[in-house]
Amino acid sequence: MNTTLWIIQGILAAMFLMAGLTKSTQSLEKLLKSGLAWAERYPMSTVRFIGVSELLGGLGLILPGLLGFYPILTPLSASALSLVMILAMLHHNKHKETKAIAFNLVLLLLAAFVAYGRFSTL
Repeated sequence: MNTTLWIIQGILAAMFLMAGLTKSTQSLEKLLKSGLAWAERYPMSTVRFIGVSELLGGLGLILPGLLGFYPILTPLSASALSLVMILAMLHHNKHKETKAIAFNLVLLLLAAFVAYGRFSTL
């Protein structure tokens, strides 16, 4: 089970680190070109906040286990990322973006699995 959790954590961390880096550093024009149409519905400060949140969540999935400190941070990060995905799904549902909802649902389920798995081992 530990190996499965680590694999999922690694995949999620890579995805959230890339997404977070993109949202926290790219211009609105580049975000729109990359397919993030929702970014123009929010102020750039909100898009940046989401990006930084995803960056921190991605780091929180990996660093506590790798460095051996505060293991509670991993399931807390996974829980926070689950919440981000729920909020994203609500937004995409409002705008009838079903492909985005499906993708967010997969990430939500994986993050919730990590949260459950890591909370149960504390």
